[in-house]
Amino acid sequence: MTARPRVVVVGGGHGAATALEAVAPWAGDVTAVVSVADDGGSSGRLRADLGGIAPGDARRCVEALLAPGPWRDALGHRFERGDLDGHPAGNVLIAGLLAATGDPVTALDTLTGSLDARGRVLPATSGPVDLVASTGAGRTVRGQVAVSGTTGIAELAFDPPDPVVPAEVLEAIGAADLIVVGPGSLFTSVLAACVPAVRDAIAAAGARVVLVANLGPQAGEAEGLDIDAHVDAVRRHGVTPDTIVVDARSPQGVAEDDSSWLRAAVAAADGSHHEPGALGRVLSELVPGPAA
Repeated sequence: MTARPRVVVVGGGHGAATALEAVAPWAGDVTAVVSVADDGGSSGRLRADLGGIAPGDARRCVEALLAPGPWRDALGHRFERGDLDGHPAGNVLIAGLLAATGDPVTALDTLTGSLDARGRVLPATSGPVDLVASTGAGRTVRGQVAVSGTTGIAELAFDPPDPVVPAEVLEAIGAADLIVVGPGSLFTSVLAACVPAVRDAIAAAGARVVLVANLGPQAGEAEGLDIDAHVDAVRRHGVTPDTIVVDARSPQGVAEDDSSWLRAAVAAADGSHHEPGALGRVLSELVPGPAA
């Protein structure tokens, strides 16, 4: 029997969580490589108070890899009063594990292992990192929150410019059969996880690289960019997808003469989000051998 495929999901936020839910039922080995550059909301407060990586996107990915139940609900529970007002319980728990272990990989492995998660969640960088965006008008914007509200971004960089990436991330990418990039916010989720060592590892990997296109235009950082411009930005930043999955009902035009485009029904009935089951079925057909 052919071994079930090893899948790596690269990104952050709700998009990466959706991709994880899509692949977890049939993949033999699942690893999320998650941006830890968030500096807003609960993650920003914890970074400012305690230092270290931003836990929010990693927490969402852990939730996606858990079966429905009290632990999944508890990680996402957001406190509404007192000193913890605005903090999801999972963010605070990850911060505690970071303090106890001194290592983000160990902290997240401890969490996923203790909760019997269906995969592994790894930070894209070993330590804190900030996003630095340059616009076509020559303006420089620093920080995830600021970048998310900026239009006309021409280039995304990092501070430090070449942050250290955990060895476990590079090993997972190198061993993958399928690498799924996106969906999600173009600069602050998808490309935020593609720090130089990660994108170099993706380029060197033997896996098929699949970009899951967003379902529609995005306000703020990608305002005015159509689907072709999204893909061009990903390629300009060093990630070259073999296949681009776009929803069959998307009104956005695509390069129909480009064989890398794959139109498929991957959105929920109302078109508001990717449906994990539908997306999973499409992704499962892009790896060699049976997916179940």
